[in-house]
Amino acid sequence: MKLYALMTAQRPVTDFVSTPVTMAKTEFILNAAAQKLAYVFEPGRAPCVVFLSGYRSDMSGTKAQYLADLCRAQGHAMLRFDYSGHGASGGQFESGSISAWTQDALTVIKAVVDGPLILIGSSMGGWIMLHVALALGPQISGMIGIAAAPDFTRDLMWRDLTAEQRQTLNRDGIILLDSEHDSEGYPVTKAFIEDGEKNLLMENPIDIHCPVRLIQGMLDTEVPWETAVQLSQALTTSDVRVCLVKNGDHRLSENVQLQLLGSTLEEVLESLNQCAEQRIRP
Repeated sequence: MKLYALMTAQRPVTDFVSTPVTMAKTEFILNAAAQKLAYVFEPGRAPCVVFLSGYRSDMSGTKAQYLADLCRAQGHAMLRFDYSGHGASGGQFESGSISAWTQDALTVIKAVVDGPLILIGSSMGGWIMLHVALALGPQISGMIGIAAAPDFTRDLMWRDLTAEQRQTLNRDGIILLDSEHDSEGYPVTKAFIEDGEKNLLMENPIDIHCPVRLIQGMLDTEVPWETAVQLSQALTTSDVRVCLVKNGDHRLSENVQLQLLGSTLEEVLESLNQCAEQRIRP
């Protein structure tokens, strides 16, 4: 595992600058619960880049759009989608879980993409990304985590609840938590926490062997930067690097941080190309 830090915002790490464009056509597919899952697929060269968004986020966010624009400019296939209860998809957010949203991801991927994938998971999407990689195995060519938050239901959410909040959750099955991003707060259910316990990954080796890059802000108040280091140690692959952004917060959506994401994707793609060339040399 390699550890390196981007100390401050310096020169752009890629020349690409995302510009607003009309979003490609949104299509829908039904999940196992007959809920509509919204997705956008833009064809191009393999491997296909798949973006997995975070908790209460969706495929129209800044990072998803930046990656879509970058892939379009470079001719790479790109898939993004909304979990049930998120964005343009059907279903209720309160009914969702890590298990359900992982299955949503697999439903869309299996229906739309046939071939190698690079998974990019943001926050909770980093946890779901790991489960998708474990399910699809050799189809995954590489992975990038952005403030990846595996096991956050226990290690971050449950840990931070007060005794009174835990009592209310156990009694009523649901509580409303404050959010700096939403004045109305957001609901958390007991079922969501319990489902998270069934999906914990960090206590044992995570059997993933592809290249993995983890980008983490050191000013992140939601996911401690130590989580990225712990995840790198849990992964069985030896090709894992952690990039700590000294002045980066949880969202990592400033221009220089998006450029870092873009250059990280370019580095993974170049590494895969070099490996492919070495295999075909006589």
